[in-house]
Amino acid sequence: MYLKFFGLNEKPFSITPDPRYLYMSERHADALAHLLYGISESGGFVQLTGEVGTGKTTLVRSLLEQIPEHADVALIFNPQVSAIEFLQGICDELGVSRDDGESTRALVNALNRHLLTAHARGRRTVLIVDEAQNLDPNVLEQVRMLTNLETARQKLLQIILIGQPELRTVLARNDMRQLAQRITGRYHLEPLSREDTEAYLNHRLRVAGATGRLFPTPAARELYRLSGGVPRLINIIADRALLGAYSRERPVVDRALVRRAASEVFGSRLAPFSQPRLIAGLAAIGVALLAFGAWQAWQQSQPAAPAVAADNGKREVASLSPRLPAPVAPPGVDIVSLGELLGTGLDTSTDGAFGTLFELWREPYAPGDGLACTQAEALGLACLFQRGSLSHLLKLNRPAILNLTDEYGEPHQVVIDGVADDAARLAIGGERFWVGVPELSEYWFGDYLLLWRPETREARALTPGMRDDGVLWLRRSLAELTGDPVAPEDSPLFDDDVESRVREFQRRQRLVVDGLVGPRTMIIMQRELGDSDMPRLVEES
Repeated sequence: MYLKFFGLNEKPFSITPDPRYLYMSERHADALAHLLYGISESGGFVQLTGEVGTGKTTLVRSLLEQIPEHADVALIFNPQVSAIEFLQGICDELGVSRDDGESTRALVNALNRHLLTAHARGRRTVLIVDEAQNLDPNVLEQVRMLTNLETARQKLLQIILIGQPELRTVLARNDMRQLAQRITGRYHLEPLSREDTEAYLNHRLRVAGATGRLFPTPAARELYRLSGGVPRLINIIADRALLGAYSRERPVVDRALVRRAASEVFGSRLAPFSQPRLIAGLAAIGVALLAFGAWQAWQQSQPAAPAVAADNGKREVASLSPRLPAPVAPPGVDIVSLGELLGTGLDTSTDGAFGTLFELWREPYAPGDGLACTQAEALGLACLFQRGSLSHLLKLNRPAILNLTDEYGEPHQVVIDGVADDAARLAIGGERFWVGVPELSEYWFGDYLLLWRPETREARALTPGMRDDGVLWLRRSLAELTGDPVAPEDSPLFDDDVESRVREFQRRQRLVVDGLVGPRTMIIMQRELGDSDMPRLVEES
């Protein structure tokens, strides 16, 4: 639902164990190294444990992608079976013929013959048992017996047991000591740290196609606190938080959205802060109130600030004593104080900003008639959220909604529709005001939303290997930009030649050189081709 809104290609926080999304924290790297060791070494067991949702199954998927060519793997995902069913599952995984019958002895003999044949051909055989804490004691004993399948020099079967912490308790029992003594490697996978949680969020978002940070540091830290660093919980809460941000048309997720999402996930209100944190919080509030009282007393002793004057029905903003160096302004332009401007009661709402932005594109906007970005899509436009500097925005050269925060922490949405020298023009409530870029940077922390016109269906990125009518546009555009046709000109295939041309274009434009034609690359390509029918921040010759 929120993919197009945030410019994503797919859901970044699906709980499906996809190896592409595996964030290789130091702990996960160590765990994967233990598993790879279990495949490369002969004999015994390797044990990997971890709490529910810490990423054990995803690690297994990643391991399977790195299996050496000379290794055969039997993977048992559902070990809640009898000893005979367990052996049957192993035989089926390895393609072992069971002509001798279905008794335990017959199955073991058939498996032994298969392992000996594989060993003679120089192949390794590995058995991976997931959710091993659920193994019946009789099955565990059968697992131990399988390690007796050996030649005079080495074991024929390497076994990797993966399970929840209860597996350690099971193997610590006195009747399991023979099996426990054969474990040659143990590793317990801990949840992510606070720093890893933030890196994990950004990693998954990048894989899904995000070009900016959707979870600022405060939101990421709140998510870590509420999830305990458990990846599965992080995914569930983050997915719900993105849905909440989408429903409110927020460009990024804040702490409040994370807490609201966690409340929905856990099915109840979140537990209050611990007592020490509560005491510290009350103390901080007390200090803040004292400071606020002192500030009020100081304010009352100062001369009144210049008022906002009205002249012939047109609102003007009186200038303040400059706190910053005076910006260089275009000829005939008066710079106003942004701080004063945000306090005049002008319409700086989200709907007001979208109304202005749609008007710049000569399109209608209907407040309350569905999400603004959904309305844009119906008009052949698309929303793009980004986080960057003014120079990043100037490179795209499109008007945008800036998310400002005033001295009181209140949000304001305004449209920037012009930049000249060291001044920026803001469109608010049907009026235009020029403010200094240095002062703008005090209120704007890099979040912006712009509209653009995609050259593809559904505003999706063009990627190597795909077939899409948008590739025809891409071939024509690259040919026009370079003066060199991209043959075959009528092919919708994004082939190696097209990718090479895209990378060269990105290199010249100082973009991320990834060979993908996402929104930023497409917008800049449109700009280079000449976009006279689209609104701009700066008119280019």
